[in-house]
Amino acid sequence: MKPVDAGSLPLDHEPVDDAQRIAGAPSTGWRALGTTASGGEYGVWEMSSGTMSDVEADEVFVVLAGRATVVFSDGRVAELTPGTVMRLSAGERTTWTVHETLRKVYVTPA
Repeated sequence: MKPVDAGSLPLDHEPVDDAQRIAGAPSTGWRALGTTASGGEYGVWEMSSGTMSDVEADEVFVVLAGRATVVFSDGRVAELTPGTVMRLSAGERTTWTVHETLRKVYVTPA
């Protein structure tokens, strides 16, 4: 694979489903870039300003741009800014509040 500028890669956005949307009019976009040696996937994901709920998949990500707050159902709170590295576990219930469009590079296992 040739190098990709993940910060400026065009992404097609879709509105967040009404069942997940909590506030504002957030949209998300993503693009898979490839697979890992173990069969996982890596790519770029982005969410515009607003608040949504989610049920997570196993994932490690690095925030490239933007600012957000993630609240977990167990009360943990994560503040995301450029450079944040974070792991999500499958089944975790979260609420994402994006203050400035958030873009991240993610890696998921096989």
